[in-house]
Amino acid sequence: MRSYLLRRLPSALLVLFAASFLIFAILRLVPGDPATSLAGPDASPATVAAIRDRLGLDAPLLSQYAHWIGSLLTGDLGPSYAIGGEVSDLIGDGLGATTELTLAALLFVAVLGTAFGVLGATSRSRWIRSAIRVTTTAALAVPPFVSGVLLVVLFAVVLGVLPPGGRVAFLDAPDLAAQYLLLPALCLALPSAAVLGRYLKDGIERALAEDYIRTATAAGVAPRRLLWRHALPNALPPVVTLLGMQTGHLLGGAVLVEAIFAWPGLGQLAEQGLQRRDYPVVQDLLLLLVAVFVVVQLLTDLVYAWLDPRIRWE
Repeated sequence: MRSYLLRRLPSALLVLFAASFLIFAILRLVPGDPATSLAGPDASPATVAAIRDRLGLDAPLLSQYAHWIGSLLTGDLGPSYAIGGEVSDLIGDGLGATTELTLAALLFVAVLGTAFGVLGATSRSRWIRSAIRVTTTAALAVPPFVSGVLLVVLFAVVLGVLPPGGRVAFLDAPDLAAQYLLLPALCLALPSAAVLGRYLKDGIERALAEDYIRTATAAGVAPRRLLWRHALPNALPPVVTLLGMQTGHLLGGAVLVEAIFAWPGLGQLAEQGLQRRDYPVVQDLLLLLVAVFVVVQLLTDLVYAWLDPRIRWE
């Protein structure tokens, strides 16, 4: 397993390097000048020039890129241009909230996806299979900004059982924090749970159609044992890869869901940074998301290799 990890590390580092260069270049192609935005519409050219010099925007682009990478490697993210404060503090404040939302959504994805997949593949009731098919289709077809509003209207306005938005820290009040977390996590998880459920259903159906399953059934092995001890483990390796990919989608979708439910995470920070053209905040935040996605994919590959030793041998 260690040698497999060492073979995977160079490609992960290459992806991070390429992503950092693309993020830096694309942000510089966005129309407008951050120095002009900071100085205000009535500022003199001398004031704008002084701000550009103080922020280092007059240096060549390659020098700016090298300075940014060097600062990242030393852990000094520097100050924010427009939002104010240190970039590391701003990202640290939002990272906890986004991590909490993503982990809760991932739990929903695993539970709902497994339920959709197992029931869809093994239930003998046509109504249950039809209900699961309709639910997963709706979860995939309805975008999060629509499903989020519908969840707020149903559970916060009509039923009045859950808060419509905001966040409470778990350490302060765990029961109240869970209530604030439930709706945004469910909204974020629904599309990924539908994808996982459909993929798992197909995998279980293929596994149950194998010859050894038929032989075990003829020998009198209980259907429940065949499902949980044989069919489901054989369907898991590709599902693990899919779950790792969906984790990246959850991180990206959290930006929109946080705006809907007023969740104070990295999504709101990214929105503020883009609106105010705050280069340090946006580029550090985007690279962090790419790094998290790369790490998740690397861990997914390791789990896949652990479940299927043929991957390691190849």
